[in-house]
Amino acid sequence: MNWEQLKQFSLDDIADWAETQTWCQAMANCVQDAQWHSEGDVWTHTRMVLGQLHELDEWPSLTPDEQTLLTFTALFHDVAKPLTTEIDSVTSRVRSPKHAVKGEHVARAVLRDLGCDLKTREEIARLVRYHGRPAFLLERDEPPHEVVRLSWLVNNRLLYMFALADTRGRDTDSMARPEENLHFWKALAEEYDCYDQPYPFATDHARFTFFRQRDPNLHYVPHEDFSCTVTLMAGLPGSGKDTWLAGNRGDTPVVSLDDIRGELGVDPTDNQGRVAQEAQARCREFLRSKTSFAVNATNTMRQTRGRWLNLFSDYNARIEIVYLEPRFDTLLRQNKNRKKPVPEPVIRELAKKCQPPTWTECHRLVMGDGSEA
Repeated sequence: MNWEQLKQFSLDDIADWAETQTWCQAMANCVQDAQWHSEGDVWTHTRMVLGQLHELDEWPSLTPDEQTLLTFTALFHDVAKPLTTEIDSVTSRVRSPKHAVKGEHVARAVLRDLGCDLKTREEIARLVRYHGRPAFLLERDEPPHEVVRLSWLVNNRLLYMFALADTRGRDTDSMARPEENLHFWKALAEEYDCYDQPYPFATDHARFTFFRQRDPNLHYVPHEDFSCTVTLMAGLPGSGKDTWLAGNRGDTPVVSLDDIRGELGVDPTDNQGRVAQEAQARCREFLRSKTSFAVNATNTMRQTRGRWLNLFSDYNARIEIVYLEPRFDTLLRQNKNRKKPVPEPVIRELAKKCQPPTWTECHRLVMGDGSEA
């Protein structure tokens, strides 16, 4: 089974296929809290949500691609509950903390194995990650900021529609209040012009600044006087980062962690402290001289990228992130052709933890399979 075949299936056929998968079988064996899910196990709820999607008034107006996004969001939205469910020893209440966060990774892994294209996969994974946010909008200190932030991570219209189906796809009677909150999400997103598009910041730097501020101001437009442009490469080993740089930034100096490892005689499995120190020192030299440059490393974790981005931002650099991810079989083949290939188990472990970048992290974002080089 591959992605192109699966997305052509009917809803019933997709559900039948899912029931042959171990992650779905775990959902069928996973209990839920009766106060919120009196219908029973996670898979029963998931089947009900899938059915509710087709009952939405807006469903016929969606494009086939949008229907696919919502269908697979429904399929995976609670996929990590079996991994996170716990029963309180005192109250006997069932909880599944952070199931949406873990669900994003599970959905990404399953879709990657199916050969789903990068754009579609990430849209589904992020909808899974944020599927519960609309119901809790009124608990946020700044509700407008919530819909604005999410508009740069997901499509708020699709998120609203899924939240409706998720709320209705259960047997619990006392659900009127959460659905009212969902309608407020829609109204607020429409008011701020980010219901079916990302919020229109005045400039890229205004957006970048908003997402970095502790107390952001939607209307603040910072002065732009960038010292240089830094290109931060990101992608698993074998994704084609060197090739992309050669084809798109041929004259740009590059700080390459692989090259530094070679110079220092540090193996990829050794402690990387010396490598990171040297890389940061070289970056600071370019930043002080206001010279544009690129950093070439895996950078597949948001926390790792954050350390680089903080450094570049401190020097008032314009930041672009280039994330490359070809099909996984292509990536493994390209890795084997490298002078020093990374062991396949290491790549697979990195892939499990991978967090592709978003527009909330940089001024410009490029995502592709590396064929653009």
